[in-house]
Amino acid sequence: MAGPELPVRRAHAPRRADRTEEVPQPAPVPGPVPAADAPAGRRPEVHHLGDRAPTYAAEPGALPPADPAALEGLIPDTVLEGARYGTHTLRAASLRGDSARFRGEARRDFLLTARFGGGDDALVLVALAGGDRAAPGAAEAAAELCRTVAAAVGRSQGRLADDIRAGRRDALRSGLQRLTDRGYGRLRARAAELGLPEAAYTAGLRGLLLPVDPECRTRVCFGAGAGGLFRLRSGQWQDLEPAGQAEDTEGGFRFRAAVARPGDTLLLCSGGLAEPMREEAALTAELAARWSEGEPPGLAAFLADIQLRLKGYADDRTAAAVWEA
Repeated sequence: MAGPELPVRRAHAPRRADRTEEVPQPAPVPGPVPAADAPAGRRPEVHHLGDRAPTYAAEPGALPPADPAALEGLIPDTVLEGARYGTHTLRAASLRGDSARFRGEARRDFLLTARFGGGDDALVLVALAGGDRAAPGAAEAAAELCRTVAAAVGRSQGRLADDIRAGRRDALRSGLQRLTDRGYGRLRARAAELGLPEAAYTAGLRGLLLPVDPECRTRVCFGAGAGGLFRLRSGQWQDLEPAGQAEDTEGGFRFRAAVARPGDTLLLCSGGLAEPMREEAALTAELAARWSEGEPPGLAAFLADIQLRLKGYADDRTAAAVWEA
């Protein structure tokens, strides 16, 4: 059942955590060209929506501190991924929020994309997770959760692919809920080892399974905690996880398996993007205009789209979008 169209809401004041001193902004470039409409040769530009510029600068500032004995733990500001199989095109990105960039803190969101199996039997998994930026173990928890779930999906790839093709919705829901529960169980055990409260070592999770088989248009989404799932259809956004939705939600677990229509765009995201998608009509309108016509954006253009900025929203953003041919 389709979710409700996203409501039009007025822009609100910045959250208390984001009310800091104003940071000088770079001088605007006269006559900017939106990334989706930029002519060949023009670089995509980072824009903001609304009458007021966000508090923080648009580009990274301070780097997070580094430990010379643990350089493998360094987290890049931004990761970008993409693929095309059969009837769908995938774009995915994770970027450090404006607040973390200003304070020299590491990105806490995590993005993992993987293809399991070969040929038409293969499955593409996108797993993304985002934690509370105030929690000390948020970055580690997000990474561990995504990797744990991805490993379980990879081990079960054959069975999952068969269930998706056969439309075994109940089997998919119960199997994915078990592996998600195991992932959160590992986080709780790790929090106890570290002497942290469970709330300090956890993250919201969203996963997306895409069959490589061009004859199979079933898309499977699952997860728990903060985050969101949206669909752009016929120029209108639908929130597929509206507040209070009871369907396919048990104990916080969310599941949706649906056949995609040609022209659909599915957007899976962490809480840092889900929040403005639900609250800021300017953002949903702009993305609908950019993504409703023509080919899917390239990697650089997709990053510029996801990075559309609004005052009062400074958290990490992680998103995966799928365009259906």
